Amino acid sequence: MAKQLTFLDKAFWITESDSSPKHVAGLQFLAYPQNDSKDDKSNRDYVSELTKTLRKFDKPYSPFSCIVVSFLGYPIKLVDTDKLNMSYHVQHHTIKDTSDAKEVNDYVASLHEVRLERDKPLWQYHLIDSENNEQFAIYVKIHHMYGDGAALVRWFQSGMTEQPNTKGFTPVWAIEHPERKRRKQSKWLKGLKNLWLFGWTLVDIARMFIQLFAKLVRINRHYMPLPFSGTKTVLTGQVKSGRTVATTNLPMDRIIALSKRTRATVNEVLLTSFDIGVHRFLKDYGQTFDKALITQMPINLRRPGEETGGNKIGIALVQLAYGKKDPYKRLQQIVQSNKIVKRAAKRVYPAAFAYYTIWWQSVALMFEKLHLSNVFRPLGNILISNVPGPKQPLYFGDCKTLSIYPISALTPGGGVNITLLTYNGVANIGLVCCNDKIKSLEPMAQYFVEAFALLEACVDDPSISADDIGELAKPTPKSLVNDPSIDGSLLDEKPHKIT
Repeated sequence: MAKQLTFLDKAFWITESDSSPKHVAGLQFLAYPQNDSKDDKSNRDYVSELTKTLRKFDKPYSPFSCIVVSFLGYPIKLVDTDKLNMSYHVQHHTIKDTSDAKEVNDYVASLHEVRLERDKPLWQYHLIDSENNEQFAIYVKIHHMYGDGAALVRWFQSGMTEQPNTKGFTPVWAIEHPERKRRKQSKWLKGLKNLWLFGWTLVDIARMFIQLFAKLVRINRHYMPLPFSGTKTVLTGQVKSGRTVATTNLPMDRIIALSKRTRATVNEVLLTSFDIGVHRFLKDYGQTFDKALITQMPINLRRPGEETGGNKIGIALVQLAYGKKDPYKRLQQIVQSNKIVKRAAKRVYPAAFAYYTIWWQSVALMFEKLHLSNVFRPLGNILISNVPGPKQPLYFGDCKTLSIYPISALTPGGGVNITLLTYNGVANIGLVCCNDKIKSLEPMAQYFVEAFALLEACVDDPSISADDIGELAKPTPKSLVNDPSIDGSLLDEKPHKIT
């Protein structure tokens, strides 16, 4: 990992506060190793012993060895430390029942709202067990300045194996992650190339702002949404202390099948399901909108095969659906909106899109720092990120990983952050927002599952309406489709229950 920091890396450090930590996280559920004993105490001892084992790996590699060097609060670079305080970096917790999704999510929310200590490398492992003898959990958090979703998934995947590994197991922070050596270039040639790219980047940025102005004065309506055109909702506003977390699953085989039937991308199918679910959730709080909500959608700006660390992303604003009750018609609206953004992004250099992102995110961060987020409209209502993950089941040591739920940081101006990671044929979805006005995101997670079922069913039944969501009988709801997911009905199973 490069020891120098980009402007975007530094922004995550400068703008961090107790109310708005800038770490991202993953919640993994793991099965205990196969053995003859089914004793609860034996399993609790296993996690305790695993904690002791992990703490022995106290010599880290970059980026897990990196401490920020700053001057008057401004980060300058990353430097390596030789030893770790393993009691801080690896912690053991016990709760009542790790198979109870809500209990785990509430406990993880309390861990997620706490900032990482700045005088240490910016990461932690929290091992969580219980009297339940089927599974335990590991909550991992790491500062966003170390890397974006693509880099972090690559690093953490390197610490897992495709078969149980009882000998020679090494956790991710003790594994060296060498960077690819770059081909040496003449300083003059490199300087001329950078100058040329910088010139075209400025031209592209100017074009983007001209297009935004044309949309503002309604000369050209077919362009990306205007920044800060999001709708104020109970989810948006000044980010405060406290978090609420929820998780859910969707089967990738059915998502892919539906995307083929509707001639939409997987992302567009998911965006539609999330959009319907968020609107239904807001309705519970007495908020209904005919206008479209705006989502912020991170885009990986790396070239194919590029494996750099740090943050190399742009964030596109995408208009969601409006005014249509038919889920399929809402999908078509999102397909068109997504095409507009893709076309705009392809016409500029990746660097121009990155600087465009930094500019508007910096304005939003300034509003957050000055506590003005409640005054202005949010940059967007939702942040939705899709991170490709492992296609096959993986093992953490000798424990099979059952699911991996990403839990991200909140964006300036609030809203809900929805991140999904595809793992072993399932979309593992993590939701997080400020709990100032929202006490639980569990209903929203349920609405996403129902919204996907509605979208799937409406292809063959035009009478289905988005208003049907949330009207299914409880506590034994049924899907609108007969095809069960890999764990049974989409609506009947606990997200983390082992079958």
